[in-house]
Order: sequence, then C-alpha cells, then structure tokens
Amino acid sequence: MNEVQFMPLHIAVLTVSDSRTEQDDKSGNLLCECVGEAGHKLAGRRIVPDDRYELRAVVSQWIADENVNVVITTGGTGITGRDITPEALQPLFDRPIDGFGELFRQVSFEDIGAATIQSRACAGIANGTLIFCLPGSTGACVTAWERILLSQLDRRTRPCNFAMLVERFRE
Repeated sequence: MNEVQFMPLHIAVLTVSDSRTEQDDKSGNLLCECVGEAGHKLAGRRIVPDDRYELRAVVSQWIADENVNVVITTGGTGITGRDITPEALQPLFDRPIDGFGELFRQVSFEDIGAATIQSRACAGIANGTLIFCLPGSTGACVTAWERILLSQLDRRTRPCNFAMLVERFRE
C-alpha cells in the first residue's frame, strides 16, 4: 500500500486592519506560526488597512503568483461598516467554497455560542489559489486552523482534503 507523503504548501497570510503592526498582530503572527509548525512554507505576509481596493490588489498579486497555493486573511469579516473583506475578495473567486463558512460557524458555535452568527468567514478558489477569509480574533483563527485548515491542507487527511486537489484547481 502506498503511503501518502506530506506536501508543504506555500501559504500567504494577510491581516486586514487599520491599527495593527507586525509587533501587535496576534492573529497574523499566530497564523504564520501555525503555517511553519505544520511544515508549510510562508509565501508572504502583509498587513493592509480596511480598504477593499488595496486588499484586492494584494490578494490579486498572490493569486497571480503560481508559487502561492493558499492565502489566509484575518480580519474584516464582521458586520460593521469597516468590515469589507468578503466584499473585496469574493469577486475574485472563480468558485466559492460555501462549506468553509458554514463549517466555521458550526465549530465556532461550540466556543462562542450564537455570537458566531456575526461572522462572515468565507472561502473560495481564485486562479487555482485557495483563499480563506477568517475573523480577526485570535480565538477564531485558532478555531479555523485547528478544526478545519490544519487537516484540509494536509494530503494525508482522509477521505479527502484540499491539499490533494491543489494541482487540479487550474484544470
């Protein structure tokens, strides 16, 4: 029987915030650590303000780079006027991954109860690149990484995972 080998992915992390710096960006720093600890490669790291065009421009550069497999954003998925990440990035999606947001809210419910309804976490595929839009809270990033992304970005996860499909997204 052939044993499936781990394949590191190239993952870019983007924090959407008007006030964070790399020194105090707990969620972005956490995601970068998680990427490395899981054996993946950090393909890029940026912090951008809550501006839909700047956010879209950065992600567009990453999805145009064939060496970036995954983009994870943190921040801007709430329901206030400054929360624009879904509106900025969903137009880039060739295919939405509706199940990600649904599952994220389901597992978040266990931690934060009905407050999870305020999250507009979402995901999609754009130009063969997976994009995951997470809330800005560190707890939400831990939940998304540990309960969903860690296993789905690992080829060894059965019965299926995103990592094993990466090479086929541009078909």
